[in-house]
Amino acid sequence: MTKVSMTVNGKAVSGEVEGRTLLSAFLRDDLHLTGTHIGCDTSQCGACVVHVDGKAVKSCTMFAAEADGAEVATIEGQANKDGSLNVIQAAFKEHHGLQCGFCTPGMVMSAAALLKENPKPTEAEVRDYLEGNICRCTGYHNIVKAILAASGQDVPAVAAE
Repeated sequence: MTKVSMTVNGKAVSGEVEGRTLLSAFLRDDLHLTGTHIGCDTSQCGACVVHVDGKAVKSCTMFAAEADGAEVATIEGQANKDGSLNVIQAAFKEHHGLQCGFCTPGMVMSAAALLKENPKPTEAEVRDYLEGNICRCTGYHNIVKAILAASGQDVPAVAAE
């Protein structure tokens, strides 16, 4: 067993993990932060995206021990301090960027990383950035609209692919 310590959503946490424990498993099983979803365990769906030291990471591809000493942000830490939805979450709600909700935490975390890197992305840039996130319900159109709205841009009619 290996002792790990990190800051998750602004709080210091620690635990003991086996060397093979994935960050996604540590977050869900040890810290009970179940908003980080496990969709594939093969790094293809993006449902498990979290931020590690400010970078978007698929947490099913990283060992918990690799995050020792890191700052980790999960979907549970994205709301405003008063508990209200942040601008990205509110845009997803307003523009119907979710249906079943399974992919939503990873989409929101990816959107936050995109908007940090590129505050005013084009529709094409949003679609390109989300390439590693799979949604089986929405067809992505409303997700793209939500991200554009969260960036403060006018939301054009999004063309079908």
